Amino acid sequence: MALSVIGWILVIALFAVGMAGAVYPVLPGVLAIYFAFFVYGWFFSFESFGPFFWILQTLIVVALMVADYAVGAWGVKKFGGSKLSVWLSTIGIIIGPFVIPAFGLVLGPLLGAMIGELIKGESLTKSFKVGIGSVVGLFSSMVVKVILQLVMIIVFIIWIVAF
Repeated sequence: MALSVIGWILVIALFAVGMAGAVYPVLPGVLAIYFAFFVYGWFFSFESFGPFFWILQTLIVVALMVADYAVGAWGVKKFGGSKLSVWLSTIGIIIGPFVIPAFGLVLGPLLGAMIGELIKGESLTKSFKVGIGSVVGLFSSMVVKVILQLVMIIVFIIWIVAF
């Protein structure tokens, strides 16, 4: 009984960390959700998980990781940014929340993309436009992550109830 409660607390905590990771990129996000499936198996049983479950969940994880980068890069490129701006925007997403705690999640990619364009010799106006594109990409990426991670959790719940 006590182990069941601990198991569920860990699974739910990992789901919460995963969902928070969709918004706060320094948290493990989708990997925490994926690990929750293993925690469930260790505490309860892997019996209900078949190969199709693992293939489906792994494909979602891979799609999410690819989409995370691609959607963010799309925002920068859609607004005329360069590869340097994509890279600096990505770095800004990671370090921004640490450097500017309250606003770094938005200012990090914005400033990273802007700096990338300014280094290339673009105008401040164009650099700002590309910076806005990085923020659009960031929020679009967050929406995609939240949706796909919710799908993972819902599939898990259906799987353990139905099988």
